[in-house]
Amino acid sequence: QVRLVESGGGLVQAGEPLRLSCAASGTIFSISTMNWYRQLPEKQRELVATLTRDGSTNYADSVKGRFTISRDNAENTFYLQMNILKPEDTAVYYCNAQGVRSVGGLFNPWGQGTQVTVSS
Repeated sequence: QVRLVESGGGLVQAGEPLRLSCAASGTIFSISTMNWYRQLPEKQRELVATLTRDGSTNYADSVKGRFTISRDNAENTFYLQMNILKPEDTAVYYCNAQGVRSVGGLFNPWGQGTQVTVSS
C-alpha cells in the first residue's frame, strides 16, 4: 500500500509565502506523476500543478508564476511552494501521486488534505 501524508497548511496574510509537503511511503517502486489539487466548499477539485518523472511541469493559469512544484527524489517527497498568496487561493489542498508499486501494480492515492487560508 502507498500512503501520502501532507503538511504545511495554515493561515497566512495576502502576499506571504507558504510551502506544502507531501510525503509518500509504502511499497513504492517509482513515482511517475505528482499532482497538487485544491478544492473550495461545494466546488470541484481543481488541478493546480503537475510534475512528471522527466521533470516536466504544468500549472493552472491562476497560479503560474507564483507556485512551484518540486520533489526530493531521495525522500519520495514533493512540495508546492506558494508565493504571493491571494485570498482566492484559500482552499483545501490535496496531493496525489501515480506510479508503480514495488510489489507490482500501480498506485494512485490521495493525501488527507490540508487547509490553506489567505487573509486579505
